[in-house]
Amino acid sequence: MKIMVAVKRVVDYAVKIRIKPDKSGVETQNVKMSMNPFCEIALEEALKIKESGLAKEVVAVTMGPSNCVDTLRTGLAMGADRGIHVEAARDLVPLSVAKVLKKLVEVENPGLLILGKQAIDDDCNQTGQMIAALLGWPQGTFASKVVLDKEKQVATVDREVDGGLETLCLDLPAVITTDLRLNQPRYATLPNIMKAKSKPIKKYTPEELNVEIKSDLEVVQVTEPPKRKAGVILSSVDELIDKLKNEAHVI
Repeated sequence: MKIMVAVKRVVDYAVKIRIKPDKSGVETQNVKMSMNPFCEIALEEALKIKESGLAKEVVAVTMGPSNCVDTLRTGLAMGADRGIHVEAARDLVPLSVAKVLKKLVEVENPGLLILGKQAIDDDCNQTGQMIAALLGWPQGTFASKVVLDKEKQVATVDREVDGGLETLCLDLPAVITTDLRLNQPRYATLPNIMKAKSKPIKKYTPEELNVEIKSDLEVVQVTEPPKRKAGVILSSVDELIDKLKNEAHVI
């Protein structure tokens, strides 16, 4: 079985986000970029499945400008066998990403497609559900545990819901999106980083895949959240009640 994993290049989670002066978006020039943490978890799970003997190949896929290849190389250094880069100059909305993934699935014919549940830059949490709908495949979102049965060709997925855990049994091929508690991603070792340089990366354009890249969304303005007011030390319970009633209007 082949496993395809979608990975995304985002601003590193440890970087303090800065808004562009024209408020058109987030500043990405001269900012440290890395693989989306949820995508790292998705790739780690695919590698664990391969190491258990249930898959023969792990293919990492990314979309975006040419510097997204760095993210692919990180995935190859972690252990992916090869990469696919769909080069697109403009930002891609989740539906466009899902359409591109659908075409790549038709080309590669994987038995399992794994994605992070969301990206930390836009927090959309939409691509996994959209690609499952486009393919007509069963989906297990927010996975905290994945167990494959190769003989029965099913995947058992524990997913986190508001009330606790829900267990799904999915017929393969299927789409799985990963949550934080699924695993702890490995670090790429220096020898594997060197090996990754020689691993193949196949390039496509959306036009070659017959996908029209367009957006029905327009970002009007991006602003920072309002600064939090300083706390106040109160001298009595009566003063607290007065402020809750007359200033905060919560009682």
